[in-house]
Amino acid sequence: MKRVFTLTDRAWLGSCLQYKWQKTLGNYIAVAGSDSSVKIFDRHGQRKNELNLPGRCVGMDWDKDGDILAVISDKSSSVYLWDANVNKTSQIDSGMRDQMSFILWSKAGPLLAVGTNKGNLLIYNQQTSRKIPVLGKHTKRITCGCWSSQNLLALGSEDCSVTISNQEGDTVRQTSVRSDPADVQFSVMKTDERSSPGESTVSVAVGKKTLFLFNLNDPDNPIELAFQQRYGHIISYRWYGDGYILIGFSQGYFVVISTHIREIGQELFQAHNHKDSLTSVAISSALNKAASCGDNSIKIHDLSELKEMDAIVNLEDETQGLDQLSWTDDGQLLAVSTQRGALHVFLTRLPILGHSCGTRLAYLTSLLEVTVSNRVEGEAPVAVAVEVEPNFIAVGPYHVAVGMNNRAWFYALGDSGVERLKDMEYLGTIATMCLNSEYAAALFEGKVQLHMMEGEGQQEQRQTRLFPDGDRKEHIVSHALTNDFLFYGTDSGVIVCILVEDWQMLNEYRHPVGIKKVFPDPNGTRLAFIDDKSDGFLLSPVAVNDSHVEIPSFSPTITGVLWETWPSDKGVFVSFDDDKVYTYAMHKNTIYGPRVVFVGSTKLPFSHKPLLLYNGELTCQTQSGKTSSVALSTHTFLTHTHSPGAHTHTPEELGKQLTQALMLKRFPEAWELCKVLGGPAGWAEMGRSCLIHMEVELAVRVFRMSGNVGMVMSLQGIKGIEDRSLLAGHLAMFLNDYNLAQDLYLESSCPNTALEMRRDLQHWDSALMLAKRLAEDQIPFISKEYAVQLEFIGDYVNALSHYEKGMTHNNKEHDEACQGGVARMSIRMGDIRRGAAQAISHPSRGLKKDCGVILESMKQFSEAAQLYEKGQYYDKAASVYIRCKNWSKVGELLPQVSSPKIHLQYAKAKEVDGKFKEAAQAYESARDWDNVIRVLLDHLNNPEDAVRIVRETQSIDGAKMVARFFLRLSDYGSAIQFLVLSHCNDEAFQLAQQHGQMDSYADIISSEATQEDYQSMALYFQGENKHLQAGRFFHKCGQYSKALKHFLKCPNTDDNLAIEMAIETVGQAKDESLTNQLIDYLMGESDGMPKDAKYLFRLYMGLLQYREAACTAIIIAREEQSAGNYRSAHDVLFSMYTELQTQKIRIPAEMNTNLMILHSYILVKIHVKRGEHLNAARMLIRVSNNISKFPSHIVPILTSAVIECHRAGLRNSSFSFAAMLMRPEYRHKIDPKYRKKIEAMVRRPDTSEIEEETTPCPYCGFTLPQCELICPGCKNNLPYCIATGHHMLKEDWSVCPHCEFPALYSQLILLLETDSVCPMCSEALSVNQVEKMDDCSSFLQPDQSEH
Repeated sequence: MKRVFTLTDRAWLGSCLQYKWQKTLGNYIAVAGSDSSVKIFDRHGQRKNELNLPGRCVGMDWDKDGDILAVISDKSSSVYLWDANVNKTSQIDSGMRDQMSFILWSKAGPLLAVGTNKGNLLIYNQQTSRKIPVLGKHTKRITCGCWSSQNLLALGSEDCSVTISNQEGDTVRQTSVRSDPADVQFSVMKTDERSSPGESTVSVAVGKKTLFLFNLNDPDNPIELAFQQRYGHIISYRWYGDGYILIGFSQGYFVVISTHIREIGQELFQAHNHKDSLTSVAISSALNKAASCGDNSIKIHDLSELKEMDAIVNLEDETQGLDQLSWTDDGQLLAVSTQRGALHVFLTRLPILGHSCGTRLAYLTSLLEVTVSNRVEGEAPVAVAVEVEPNFIAVGPYHVAVGMNNRAWFYALGDSGVERLKDMEYLGTIATMCLNSEYAAALFEGKVQLHMMEGEGQQEQRQTRLFPDGDRKEHIVSHALTNDFLFYGTDSGVIVCILVEDWQMLNEYRHPVGIKKVFPDPNGTRLAFIDDKSDGFLLSPVAVNDSHVEIPSFSPTITGVLWETWPSDKGVFVSFDDDKVYTYAMHKNTIYGPRVVFVGSTKLPFSHKPLLLYNGELTCQTQSGKTSSVALSTHTFLTHTHSPGAHTHTPEELGKQLTQALMLKRFPEAWELCKVLGGPAGWAEMGRSCLIHMEVELAVRVFRMSGNVGMVMSLQGIKGIEDRSLLAGHLAMFLNDYNLAQDLYLESSCPNTALEMRRDLQHWDSALMLAKRLAEDQIPFISKEYAVQLEFIGDYVNALSHYEKGMTHNNKEHDEACQGGVARMSIRMGDIRRGAAQAISHPSRGLKKDCGVILESMKQFSEAAQLYEKGQYYDKAASVYIRCKNWSKVGELLPQVSSPKIHLQYAKAKEVDGKFKEAAQAYESARDWDNVIRVLLDHLNNPEDAVRIVRETQSIDGAKMVARFFLRLSDYGSAIQFLVLSHCNDEAFQLAQQHGQMDSYADIISSEATQEDYQSMALYFQGENKHLQAGRFFHKCGQYSKALKHFLKCPNTDDNLAIEMAIETVGQAKDESLTNQLIDYLMGESDGMPKDAKYLFRLYMGLLQYREAACTAIIIAREEQSAGNYRSAHDVLFSMYTELQTQKIRIPAEMNTNLMILHSYILVKIHVKRGEHLNAARMLIRVSNNISKFPSHIVPILTSAVIECHRAGLRNSSFSFAAMLMRPEYRHKIDPKYRKKIEAMVRRPDTSEIEEETTPCPYCGFTLPQCELICPGCKNNLPYCIATGHHMLKEDWSVCPHCEFPALYSQLILLLETDSVCPMCSEALSVNQVEKMDDCSSFLQPDQSEH
């Protein structure tokens, strides 16, 4: 709160003051001190007059309108009246002889009540000058009183009574109270129902302790309210709202109570506002605020939220304390008197006066101060001290004007400060004023005066001009001024645009009803106006065609419009009322033409008047003389795009912001929002908006972002179109607004596009109408397409008509389609003869089929069949002929018929006629094999063909029929076979059992039998003591112990099939006892006859016991070796070796060594055959060193070793082996052919020996002889080459792709040139299959064998 002025006077010092604000207007305040005068001041603190009294003032009051001040003195019987309008004082004689003590004007009329010390009353009527003296109203001094709105007068007196009188002075009610009454007031108690209109309750503070409530309608039940002792005594109280009372207590407490009967006695609010004392309370209903004063401070509360303190004013210099508070009726000024005799006046609410021009604002900041600011351009605020409290303010680019009544003061705003230019009087009271850079325009009494503010020396006719001109009888109600134009609107609905430059009328628009207000945009190119119906419109006043657009969703309460001053948003404006601001956007270039869209509304804070709109921010003036900013809810997207990190928004909020940005045509911000949203929906919405605003380039970018390829290509196809209507038509079509698109196409230079669109959309009625106007040659083609659609939906009458209209007689293909349509529609309409004739003569097969279908559905079978036959649809024709029972026709068509169903129907008919051969052929054509078999067996006695068909088709029913046929012939084997084929296993089993055909049954059923079947056969053979068969079927049904028992009972035969089956049974059973039983049998422990070891080997393999199998394999190999079957031994060891490798089981060392020695023996033959005698000799040396493993062929092997070593130059080795042969046990076994040579070698020994080549160890690189397989360096067993028997070399490594045994690549290639099998596994091998390996580390894993 701002202090306006302080009143002090030497005569007032040390005394409490009486003062009264002028009612209603509040322009004057009358103050009386302890001296004999009443001083009257205006609202700025200027003394206006002084009333000198014969004695001290004891009372004063203003009348209801604030025109007359009445004053009484303690030493006079006269009442002094001061007229505020004429500044004159008058007196009236009261006629009372005793001293006056009380004076009060009526609230509702020109009645003045005066009370005296002796309790007498005078009622004076100001209008009629009538005086009504009422003597003895009270017996003692009248101290207080109050008028009601119904002109009832309540008086309180020191005689402890309260009277209620009417305006004639007659007592209506009277009541006694317990102590002196004070502060009588009329009001309305809060009740559920209003018992009577008007103020019916009188309240009185009794003895400063209780509050007495007296209801005039219920005088017998008064209410007296007492309060807590700690509050002190009642200082004053005030009614407000719906029956609430605010009470101030002497100890500084501030209490609110309700007078509702259910709430009486309860404190709704209590605050200790002042520490020591409270001296007064006041309420302003205009502001809805309450004030209390005490100590040296004033505290103000908002009545709607009492807990919140609205303002606190401390008067530090008032050490003696404060006295009385009083508000003006309008709530603008609050006066407080002090104990030392001073009066302070504070500004609590300013008149909201403000104006804007561009981004410059001028607004009232004090009663005599106007502030000019331009926050957007960064200018510092300038305070302009004005001479009067203004009624209006106007601001221009360089000037500000204020004024009241018919006078205005002009100030220039310069760099050096504010300069007063002049003041000017007009011919009437100024309603509003507008300024531009040079001119001022004032509206008064229906006229506008336009004049220059500076430049007095110019021509007189350029100085000022009055509108309307003399010959125009118009009453102007609103006007506005831009830099170039003056606009005004009249009560007859005329809006005139004046060009300021030459003061000539530029344009005139006539509206059906009167104009209320006009609001041009800053450039004057658009004008918003409100008419007398409170509807809003937008006008382009400088346009020739006077086009106007209605503003949508325009509230009837709207009082003003503000245009956006941000340069990039020229089409945006807001309208506002007391509660809300409504945002609109004017879109000039859209596919719909110029239009205004309602964007949204924003709630306006209480008592905020919008002055300026800049980039979505509304600058408003408040009651306190300040400005505040309100961010429009329609521009929330700015918070995201301008400061993206400051807020986090949900997708729903972002979607709403996107919609707002698009409605305001803020495409850059919308683009950013779409990027944040990320989804296709946002891009699609922006794309639609771009199409509406005809922003084709931007739309292409947007749809490209959303991935809408079709739309991008469509837009690129129309990008270069210059015809606006054509382009808009395309865009409207893309938006599915086809009616608009048609209208735009028809306005364009290519109206035929509208026809093309309707045809593409299949809007045939519209297309035909357009074709009649634009392209008559297209009517037949459109008619035909329309007829097709009508036929589809079943409108055959119109379809026939359009097919007939579609005939061109010069387009063969088109006409044939129309003729086909006529044929179909004729049949549909019942003209079958015409339709069928046209269909038969028509070249199309499809038409014949279509017409046949229609006729068939109409039950016209013969015609339908005829058309099918003509159209070569023989299946359909035969089917329809069957329905007609025309079998002869069916028979004719049968060779061309492929449908089994028709053949079946024909076969049944022939069978009924007894023509069984034809029936069988027809059944066969229908692939009904069961019926074919039945006819062949029952009627034609042809079992051969029946059996053939059963075997080919595997027909179950057919097999049953054949089985029954053979059963009748006592051919049980065939009968069993066909019973099994027909899944009648039980019958087949019984038949086999009865007739001794079980072996046949077993052979037949073996692959398809069930577990029960197998068990039945096993039991049968068990009974017949056929152990092998019994065991076989027990094995199949999973009864392994029984199976093994029978297998072991079988006699030994050469092929030993029973042992093989026993091994298989034990392998599947995985039962240790059965395994042991079989092993005992094989080892001969049960019958003393050991069986061949190969069976034991197979058993271990079957049980996956690979280690035991390996040991057995070694034994078998050893036996084979002993018997001289070296290849067999090699194969046994090799197969076991590969099996162990597959199972990832370590190879036994003995197996590895035996396989190596046997393989070396096999290599000897290969080397000798290829003439590689040195390699053969080396392998024979290796074999001879292990000659004990070859007992059957010791002498031949040693003989070969002697010969090959001698041939290869290994004379020492040859000698040593020859010496072995000379032993007695071998000598006589030497082949006589070689004996003498060997004896000669021994007699004449030659110990020369070719040195063996050395090669590196593949593990450690140690150099050793190439045939050595144990490295002295790393002690590893070295892998050997399967082609040479040498140890492997890292750099010459390859493997056989079949057995994966290693070989020296170079040697294996040489070997495969003469031999095409692997020397180890004997699988076929070619040079192309062998690859040299760069990395052989996986083969060089030490300790691969068990030791």
